[in-house]
Amino acid sequence: MKTLIFKNNDAMPILGLGTWKSSPGEVYEAVREAIKIGYRHIDCAAIYGNEKEIGSALADAIRSGEVERDQLWITSKLWNNAHGKDRVLPALEQTLKDLRLDYLDLYLVHWPVALKASVVFPGKGEDFVGLDELPIAETWQGMEASVQKGLSKHIGVSNFSTKKLYELAAASDLPPEMNQIELHPFLQQKRMLAYCAEHSVHLTAYCPLGSGDRPAALKNDNEKSLLENATVLTVARQHNCSAAQVLICWAIERGTAVIPKSVNPTRLAENFKSFELSLSTEEMEILSELDAHARYVNGEFWTVPGSPYTLENLWD
Repeated sequence: MKTLIFKNNDAMPILGLGTWKSSPGEVYEAVREAIKIGYRHIDCAAIYGNEKEIGSALADAIRSGEVERDQLWITSKLWNNAHGKDRVLPALEQTLKDLRLDYLDLYLVHWPVALKASVVFPGKGEDFVGLDELPIAETWQGMEASVQKGLSKHIGVSNFSTKKLYELAAASDLPPEMNQIELHPFLQQKRMLAYCAEHSVHLTAYCPLGSGDRPAALKNDNEKSLLENATVLTVARQHNCSAAQVLICWAIERGTAVIPKSVNPTRLAENFKSFELSLSTEEMEILSELDAHARYVNGEFWTVPGSPYTLENLWD
């Protein structure tokens, strides 16, 4: 499998398993099955609420001899209510306890949005803390400390604009090495792709299949389906494969990591085989014409009345 190489020559498998929306009771079996299939990259986050079960799956897979810890790449993310230099390490230590690990391979700031420590998800303006009061650069000092203490090998961000990446890199000793963002043919983010290539920042694509199973509150009216798109289906027929495999392969061909989520054993195996595909230049060009700058996760949930965050200052 292709890998993304970090500055210290650590290699992250380009195809991983996403665990957002994977319910307790399902995610244990999904992770165990994924490891048996060959997945070695598992993407997690504290806010997903399933890291304890993932930890059990990882521990049992290692204990049974199916895989060794150093063969796995485990990513997790700092939630918004743990921003601040002194809050990062306690949050990371809890994640490590839940995942039953001594270290992460990659730890990400989940969003450039800060919440009060007592708030898990905001309902009103006073639940937020503005970045003028609690800058990302301050939180980043805690992220850098996690590397210095050996609790995470690499650090990065998620849902950051090129402007925020540039500003953070300028204010840090250890610049972010990864930005995990929504990427798919409807949202190709070509400017971000070029910026990250120039500045040696890797990209991971989330929602690569359109996240059709996300909560109804996060869905837009009359949104279009990636998996049912005529162009994607045409390319799939040409390769005698699924639409999902085309979408995953598209991300890999662009040099980005990709983390499709499934708890279905058949789909897990199908998704894993996507790295065996190869799309032609012509097919990539046809898919490039689908770019509509359309987000499935647009961040509106951070813009409740009274919030210091707007879609404009979130995405710049």
